[in-house]
Amino acid sequence: MTRHLPGLVLAASLFAIAASLAMRDRLPERNAVLPALFEEPAQSDVRARPFEVTAGDVRYTVQPLQAYEIHGLVVSRHDTSAWWDVLHRKDWNDHLNVADLCVIWGANLRNDAYRAMRFWSEVFTCNAGTDSNAVWRQFDPDALSNNHLLTARPDLVRTLRAVRPGDQIRIRGFLAEYAHEQGRVFRRGTSLVRTDRGNGACETIWVTDARVLRTANRGWRLLMLVALAGIVLSVLLWWRLPVRPAER
Repeated sequence: MTRHLPGLVLAASLFAIAASLAMRDRLPERNAVLPALFEEPAQSDVRARPFEVTAGDVRYTVQPLQAYEIHGLVVSRHDTSAWWDVLHRKDWNDHLNVADLCVIWGANLRNDAYRAMRFWSEVFTCNAGTDSNAVWRQFDPDALSNNHLLTARPDLVRTLRAVRPGDQIRIRGFLAEYAHEQGRVFRRGTSLVRTDRGNGACETIWVTDARVLRTANRGWRLLMLVALAGIVLSVLLWWRLPVRPAER
């Protein structure tokens, strides 16, 4: 085995990781957007009693307020289980909010302006920006929402945490309030309209069904896994290299 092989494998793997990081969250072109995403979210009155559910050994009370269904393009996300998100897990003892997905739909997908914008999520918010006034004028802030997604079902937890920017999704459930009294008194509400801004403008959804209708950038995401395996392989190849005798 040539002594240069491990270095070549490592260099190729690092290049592949860089390429994957740059491309795996690309937003699809307009002609790749499914027709359902051009529709507005559906919301209707519902009469539902509050119910209790357990997640992370914490007992929550959930109050459904409105039946809700949204089809959207995911433009950014926040994983509430991230090690650095101490607000959700430690301060709030909130294990029911498994993911935050920022999505756009409708008017924002009728042209390609969204692909010239930047979207990013923080612990509680979703943000949109661009350096172009012309692009910003084509953006409708009422067709963007930050969705706090609640579930205790393991299959839905896996689905929601696997969603990435560029994916096209459908979420069904209820706009809801939830609370617990373990550790500290905690209560969180929800917006019931898409036209509000600032604190309290996010949608809190008790999820009954979640589907990824079209996955984006599958090849680039696979490349990341291959590249990580390549780094491991390069280490193994170095370990198997024969030891050179010391020169005197």
